Amino acid sequence: MMNFQFETCRRIVFENGASRQLPELCQALARKHLLLVTDPGLKATGIVERIQQLLEQGGLAVSLYSDVQADPPEAVVLAAAAFAREHGIDGVIGLGGGSSMDVAKLIAVLAYSNQSLTQMYGIGNVQGERLPLIQIPTTAGTGSEVTPIAIVTTSETTKMGVVSPQLLPDIALLDPELTLGLPPAVTAATGIDAMVHAIEAYTSKLKKNPYSDMLARQALTLMAANLPIAINEGNNIEARSNMLLGACLAGQAFANAPVAAVHALAYPLGGHYHIPHGLSNSLVLPAVLEFNASVAANHYAELLPCLQPGVQILSPHTACDQFIAAMRKLVAQAPLPQTLKEAGVPESDLPMLASDAMLQQRLLVNNPREVSEADALTIYRSAF
Repeated sequence: MMNFQFETCRRIVFENGASRQLPELCQALARKHLLLVTDPGLKATGIVERIQQLLEQGGLAVSLYSDVQADPPEAVVLAAAAFAREHGIDGVIGLGGGSSMDVAKLIAVLAYSNQSLTQMYGIGNVQGERLPLIQIPTTAGTGSEVTPIAIVTTSETTKMGVVSPQLLPDIALLDPELTLGLPPAVTAATGIDAMVHAIEAYTSKLKKNPYSDMLARQALTLMAANLPIAINEGNNIEARSNMLLGACLAGQAFANAPVAAVHALAYPLGGHYHIPHGLSNSLVLPAVLEFNASVAANHYAELLPCLQPGVQILSPHTACDQFIAAMRKLVAQAPLPQTLKEAGVPESDLPMLASDAMLQQRLLVNNPREVSEADALTIYRSAF
């Protein structure tokens, strides 16, 4: 018998136009003054104004914090929490991509307690309760709406995570209409990010379990079939719906069976060169899959039907090779830089990146194959 624990958010609402239910969902949580957390880019699209008007028409007071940055630095998180306290908010709504939802999570705990952000870094260090929290993703990628994780940039090049059950929201509201028209490159990067979540959850060394496996397979099946359509037909609501649901399922999977070497090697790319997280994952994914194949072949073989339904598996080794080839093809067809060199990474920096990746032991311990600094350098060189 396998012993495991599985945690997720309290409620998921998935429906086209689900955002129109937001006022009644907030009222059900007995909230009166909400903080809407987002970023300037999303604000410019008009989506934020539409959501704010919905809430105000529902009789709710709304304060807006729209200064979230990608890979949010500590200063932004602390400023947002101070803003929340100053305005006396009693509930938080994260609207946007992973950065906005991560900041919303941290506001919900920081604005409620006297615990400092530095005391929260790590796993299970958040104390006490938080303000009610609703998360609304506008990309199909991070899965942050159903994860107990928030990532913060703690220096010019370093990121740290807060991992705690208190960060799981009360409600994850999935409205595919909010993802229509997402640019092809963003669709590709966020979609591959979500596929990485599913793959790494399925091969996670320490906490892989039947629930995470089930979710990872279904997520990968949905995203593999729909990512090319979503990239090329930005307003295809069926493809957008399947991508958004797939990203959520992958988020639930890796929230319980954590990600590993792909993310560990992607983080330094974001820290040093501000490469978007999904693209960072895409750049190192094929090389990490090749590196892991010697110990993860059976798992990769089991995932092959998610990419190629009905495929005949002749042997685990052959199926593993087919899986890696299929993922390489999917990445190659995405409208994204294909190598670290194309992304602007200097070859002379690869040893420094390998050294920095070793700081991500929280992630590397989950990898099916142990990764040394020399291994990380080999992977980066393969991705270059």
